[in-house]
Amino acid sequence: MAIIIFFVAHWYLSLFTQSFFHHRYAAHRMFTMSKATEKVFFVLSWLFQGSSYLSPHTYGAMHRMHHAYADTENDVHSPKYDKNLFTMMWRTKQTYVDIFWGKQKVDAKFLKDLPTWRKFDLFGERYFSRLLWVGIYVAFWALFATAWWQWLLLPVSVVMGPVHGAIINWFAHKYGYRNFKNKDTSKNLFPVELLMWGEGLHNNHHKFGGRANFGVKWWEIDPMYPLIWTLDRMKVIQLRRRRSQELAF
Repeated sequence: MAIIIFFVAHWYLSLFTQSFFHHRYAAHRMFTMSKATEKVFFVLSWLFQGSSYLSPHTYGAMHRMHHAYADTENDVHSPKYDKNLFTMMWRTKQTYVDIFWGKQKVDAKFLKDLPTWRKFDLFGERYFSRLLWVGIYVAFWALFATAWWQWLLLPVSVVMGPVHGAIINWFAHKYGYRNFKNKDTSKNLFPVELLMWGEGLHNNHHKFGGRANFGVKWWEIDPMYPLIWTLDRMKVIQLRRRRSQELAF
């Protein structure tokens, strides 16, 4: 039971930082926060993402490129130009590494206002940090695993971030339904998106890239939005007010 609880918690906490901080804040600036709060979320991202920690700065730049070039040859990840999921994710990884280490030049427009804490990102990116987390996971499994099949969850925890990315970047561009005829192949994965903090409402998001609530139809639930709304009311973040046409279906 301990393994299941840990895995479920890791799934949602890791995805929370990726969706809330990396995606909705870093890439899209749907809300603002103080520099002190920003640093808190850097640390939380490392704690929750663990061995698959992603630089919010690099992630934000890549995601902005994805929206700008969605499903074209310049897209950083697209099922349309990759023969299978693993090819796409490997290319995504290589692009991430090249941008992080400055090997790939990124247009300045994709770097504007991105959260930056280079020293911390370097710490999180080092093999020492990633292997430390892998060691913690292995030790936890060794102490608490009670059945052989629970060990099958360990590799998923090690690469949790890429697993989440694969679900959205591959499956949400190949399967599901469309509310809007965008110029890309984005689709909605409801009700699967309930497991993804709302990220599965991908077609809606590609239509309204700056909208904090990914749900559009009354039954499309974005589990992240009530939390964003609450943190805004608590003055932890400041939700940006969008034009009325972005809020309408």
